[in-house]
Amino acid sequence: MKTNASSVSLRVTAKLENLAAIRRFVEEAATTLSLDPATVSDIVLAVDEAASNIATHGYQGQPGTIEIEVKRRGDALLIRLRDHAPPFDPTSVPVSDLTVPLEQRAIGGMGIHLIRQVVDKVIHRITPQGGNELLLVKKLEGNRENLDICS
Repeated sequence: MKTNASSVSLRVTAKLENLAAIRRFVEEAATTLSLDPATVSDIVLAVDEAASNIATHGYQGQPGTIEIEVKRRGDALLIRLRDHAPPFDPTSVPVSDLTVPLEQRAIGGMGIHLIRQVVDKVIHRITPQGGNELLLVKKLEGNRENLDICS
């Protein structure tokens, strides 16, 4: 784990067995920022789903890493996940239609749905190296409308 005055980061091998370490890191980072328990739970869930998708679908069993950075900027918590898997934009996945009976739904997609439910903004970009960067923004207080945070 790396830390500086404004953020903490963790770099791990993208394996499902590392999800517990990722959850622990995010929980500790969020708790250190004095966030309420409900917000901490939301953030841990969102990062767990994103990291699981990266390990399972992004790298598809091939070796790779995930870097997670957690920082607070004003009244928002920013969680940045970076990987070197083939580009995939989860924001392009259609919103799940929960009115469709379970047996008629396509398999998958609920992780992205959960992420969208517990954070206020999801931003994806392809890095200059050709990997992915996923920014999860959680508004901590005040007006949830103004979330123009992209850096």
